[in-house]
Amino acid sequence: MNLKLLNGAEIPAVGLGVWQVEDGAQTEQAVSAALEAGYRLIDTAQGYGNEVSVGKAIRDSGIPREEIFLTTKFDPNRDDSFTEAQKSLERLGTDYVDLYLVHWPQGGPTRAWAGMEKASAAGLAKGIGVSNFSAAELAELAKVSEVPAAVNQVYFSPFAYRRGLLDASNKVGLVTQAYSPLGTGDHLTDPVVGRIAAELGRTPAQVLIRWGVQKGMSVIPKSTHRERIEQNFAVFDFELDDATVAALDGLDTTGGTAEAREDKWW
Repeated sequence: MNLKLLNGAEIPAVGLGVWQVEDGAQTEQAVSAALEAGYRLIDTAQGYGNEVSVGKAIRDSGIPREEIFLTTKFDPNRDDSFTEAQKSLERLGTDYVDLYLVHWPQGGPTRAWAGMEKASAAGLAKGIGVSNFSAAELAELAKVSEVPAAVNQVYFSPFAYRRGLLDASNKVGLVTQAYSPLGTGDHLTDPVVGRIAAELGRTPAQVLIRWGVQKGMSVIPKSTHRERIEQNFAVFDFELDDATVAALDGLDTTGGTAEAREDKWW
């Protein structure tokens, strides 16, 4: 299942995130397991320090590069998003990424965008977008951008159901992508999620990922365990009914915010 981006490309509805995955064998094994399980979206970042291993695993998979949707992100602690895109491609061992994101709006939501558009024009990135941007920051960026942001990657789950932000993105055709949809594991033991999973004969992770898919988002759970990686991708053969979706919606603790983060580190 894919979602259509503003640039005409399609992004898979479920991918593998590699935040906090150690560079080297651990990253290579996780990416390899995901690709073998059918994943075609791999999400990394300059700040993760594992681009080299991601690139190696993709090359070693034998899967044609054009069949894999590869995302990396500009680290706003660095100066120039265009120069850093070139360095990312060197580490990844590829001629382009499918999506290049501003990792967070440090220095203001428009600071890095000229370099992002330059990377797009040069063919270094097929698509560009942002991460951790609020609805207000997305609106500010839209005023100055010649190439619109295609994706906003944010911390999103039933417990952080940012309705205001999702609605604002949907109105302009921007795809919302959910990172840490399992709450870095914290949400897996919630009793409501557990009850639903038991009733459906599914894992709690599958329930949380499926919720995001049904909200029209791309979802990028992280795992380093082959069995869980495989389970997290097996979410396309069942649906959550309206009552179940409503029960999960009710877990929100953000008040339906249009903000991307409650705890900004920048």
